[in-house]
Amino acid sequence: MRFIGIDPSTKTGFVAVDEHGQVLKAKELTGVGDKDPRRMITLIDESMNYMRKGDQIAIEGFGFATQQGIQLGGIGWGIRMALVRRGFKYYEVAPNAVKKFVGATGWTGEVGNKKRLTGPQKKKAVMAAVQDHYGFSHKSDNIVDAYILAQIARLIYQYDKPDFIGCPTYQAEVVATILGIDNKRLTHNTLF
Repeated sequence: MRFIGIDPSTKTGFVAVDEHGQVLKAKELTGVGDKDPRRMITLIDESMNYMRKGDQIAIEGFGFATQQGIQLGGIGWGIRMALVRRGFKYYEVAPNAVKKFVGATGWTGEVGNKKRLTGPQKKKAVMAAVQDHYGFSHKSDNIVDAYILAQIARLIYQYDKPDFIGCPTYQAEVVATILGIDNKRLTHNTLF
């Protein structure tokens, strides 16, 4: 069983982990060349080349505050259409939920004196949170986001199994929102 995280972008993050959360594949996909639509087509095809029957997939949802909205929308929808065309189901994960899953709030400082993190600061905070939670690091924030998505797919798969051991409340809230369920079942026997 593989759990796949896809962070669609001009540099698409792709991560596959096994049932224990160990990385099987971590790659940043860019397609061929720098001219669209060829680059986008080859990027989407490259993404599909790594898919295997039975993969459990989580893909990052669309961000609304991007300067490249049309281009990223084309890549994001292209990957989704290719997944559906090949018979894959996937879970859509909001960008803020990806960060919340590892406890990254997007803020720094003490209560009453907080400052919003932006751009590279926010990405570094997420990368640090992933390192703290899972011991995983990578120079690409796209791969780090894809890693989080793969862990979300893994938790979604495990949540209703008899041997499920629980998870932190903030992770349970993310999964419950994605699945549209009550998060009480997810937080029993929490080890964190």
